[in-house]
Amino acid sequence: MPGTKNAASHQEAATFTLDLVPSPQSTKKLQNKDSSLLDGSSSGSSGLEKAKGITGFQTLVHLVKGNMGTGILGLPLAVKNAGILMGPLSLLAMGFVACHCMHILVRCAQRFCRRLNKPFMDYGETVMHALEASPSTWLQNHARWGRHVVSFFLIITQLGFCCVYIVFLADNLKQVIEAVNGTTNNCRSNETVTLTPTMDSRLYMLAFLPFLWLLVLLRNLRVLTIFSLLANISMLVSLVIITQYIAQGIPDPSRLPLVASWKTYPLFFGTAIFSFESIGVVLPLENKMKDARRFPAILSLGMSIITTLYIGIGALGYLRFGEDIRASITLNLPNCWLYQSVKLLYIIGILCTYALQFYVPAEIILPWAISRVSERWALPVDLSIRLTMVCLTCVLAVLVPRLDLVLSLVGSVSGSALALIIPPLLEVTTYSSEGLSPLTLAKDTLISILGFVGFVAGTYQALDELIESGDSLPPSNATLPIQ
Repeated sequence: MPGTKNAASHQEAATFTLDLVPSPQSTKKLQNKDSSLLDGSSSGSSGLEKAKGITGFQTLVHLVKGNMGTGILGLPLAVKNAGILMGPLSLLAMGFVACHCMHILVRCAQRFCRRLNKPFMDYGETVMHALEASPSTWLQNHARWGRHVVSFFLIITQLGFCCVYIVFLADNLKQVIEAVNGTTNNCRSNETVTLTPTMDSRLYMLAFLPFLWLLVLLRNLRVLTIFSLLANISMLVSLVIITQYIAQGIPDPSRLPLVASWKTYPLFFGTAIFSFESIGVVLPLENKMKDARRFPAILSLGMSIITTLYIGIGALGYLRFGEDIRASITLNLPNCWLYQSVKLLYIIGILCTYALQFYVPAEIILPWAISRVSERWALPVDLSIRLTMVCLTCVLAVLVPRLDLVLSLVGSVSGSALALIIPPLLEVTTYSSEGLSPLTLAKDTLISILGFVGFVAGTYQALDELIESGDSLPPSNATLPIQ
C-alpha cells in the first residue's frame, strides 16, 4: 500500500467519522487527494473546519452517547458476577483507569500532531508514530504493524458490538411477542405470565437481517442523523423508566454476597470493559471540537457521568432482582405495556445504532478494498462488502446466542487491548526519549499487566462457558415466565 495515500485515506476517514460515510466514488477521490492536508499546508481549511466544529456540550453528549448501548443493560448481571460490594468498587476503579487511558491517548496524539504538523491523528496513526519514535530499532521497523493491530481490534470491537445488538434485538422481541397475550395495563400485578412459545431466538436474528441490510446501504451519515436522534430519544426514555422501576421495592441487600466467586469475576471484567469501550470515538470528537483545549475537562466530566450511571444501574439492578437477574435487565421487567414499551423502544434504539457502529469497520475495510478495483466496480464491491459484513455479524450472533457471554468475550478480547493494554504502552514509547519517572513507568506497567490478565482470564472464562453451554443453550438471557 502506498504510504502517503494510505495515510491520507485513513486520516480523512477518521476526520469525517462523525459527519458522513463516503460513497465509493468519493472514497476514490479521498484516496487520490494530495497529502498536503496531512503535511499542514492546509492549515487555513483546518482552521475553518474547527470554526464549524462542535461545541463542548455537543462533545459531552456524543461522548455519553458513545457509551449508551447494550452494555449498560448487562451491568447488573456483571455486578452479580463480582459481588454487591466488589462490583461497584471495581466499576469505579475501571472507570477511573479507562478515563486515564483516554487522556493518555489524547495527549500522545496531540504531541505527534505538533511534531509532524498534522491537523489530526487517529488511534492507529498515533500508535504507528509512537513506535517510530521508540529507541528500539525493531519497533521502528515494524511501526506499521502497530497501526494494523489497532485497526484489527477496532474492527473486532465494532463488529462485536453489532453481534451483541443482533442477540439483544432477538431476545427482547421474542419476549415481547411471546408475552403479548398476557400483557396488561396493570404493572403491579404479581401473577405468573403464561408465554406463548414461538420460533427459536436464532430465527428472530435472521428476521432482522433484511432491515440491517437496508440500514447499512445508507452510506451517508447525514441521512442517518435522523436514526441517531431517534436512537438517543428511545434509549433515554427507556433508561429513565428502567431506573424508576428498579429503584422501587429493593429487598434486603444482606442476602447478597459482598464478593462473588473468583471464577465469575473474569466475566464481570469482560462485560464492564465492554461497557466502557468508547476509546475509539475519543480522537474524532477531540478533532471536531471548536476549542480542543477544553476537551480534557469535558472528557473527565463525561466519564464521571458515565461511571456514576454505570454504578447506579449495575448496583440497583442487582439489588432489585438478586440471583434472578438476566443478561439484559430489560428481560426482568414486568409484563405490562409500560415496560414492554421499554423493550420496544430499546429495540428501536439499538436497531438504529447498528448502522452507526457498523460505520467504523466499514471505513477501515472499504477504502482499502475499493482502491484495488477500477471505478466501474467500486459500487458493486462497496455494496457486496457491506452485505457480507452484515451477514457475518448475524452468523456469529446465531452461533453464539448468549448475550452475557458475547458481551464478556468482546470486552475481554478487544476492549482490554484498546482501552487498557495499548494506551500505557503508547505513553512509554512516546515519552521514552525524554525519560519517564519510575512512578509513571510503574503505573503504566501495572495498567497493562491488569489489562492483559483481564484479557486472558476473561477470554478463557467466556470461551469455557460457551463450550459448556454447547447446544443445550441454557442461556441466562432466555425468555422465562415473569413473576
